[in-house]
Amino acid sequence: MPRDHRPARSIRVLLAEDQQMMRGALALLLGMEPDIQVVAQIAAGDVIVDAVLTHRPDVALLDIELPGMSGLDAAAELRDQAPDCRVLILTTFGRPGYLRRAMEAGAAGFLVKDGPVEELAASIRRVLTGETVIDPALAAAALSAGPSPLTARECDVLRASTDGATVADIADRLHLSESTVRNYLSAAIGKTGTRNRMEAVRAARQQGWL
Repeated sequence: MPRDHRPARSIRVLLAEDQQMMRGALALLLGMEPDIQVVAQIAAGDVIVDAVLTHRPDVALLDIELPGMSGLDAAAELRDQAPDCRVLILTTFGRPGYLRRAMEAGAAGFLVKDGPVEELAASIRRVLTGETVIDPALAAAALSAGPSPLTARECDVLRASTDGATVADIADRLHLSESTVRNYLSAAIGKTGTRNRMEAVRAARQQGWL
């Protein structure tokens, strides 16, 4: 719609998506809504907070898997540094654990990317009225899956294992003893019902616990 047909006060939206084609398409489609203005497009998670503080969007649309920082971690920082900005998590991966983590991080909504843009636009408007918007199928899956059995430290150790690091490497990174790292890894393997730490990492990621 031509700019002069927009309402005097459009909803300001920041879009964080690392895939350029997806980011451009979303920005174009949302920009066609008469009351929505995409004020910033970014491709990395570690610049989200600075971009929000600079552009002051009403709503931040955040992908989860971003370089530099995940959208979930960025949402938690925005809760503290830009509490007036509502956060909608928009992801390809509708994993139950992701939904729980998004809500814990203060997100106002969680949607998968394969929905129609009209639904996304409606969700943007709804979160500004104070509503929480969650994909219904994902909400049901999250309830049936239950909370993550992993502790925060077990998650830290599994994340540090993703590049094939040795126990000594992990211990050095996390400032732990090697025996403590082995105990955390053993606990995580047991809780995920897997045979080794790489299987535990895969299982935890599939559930959205990492």
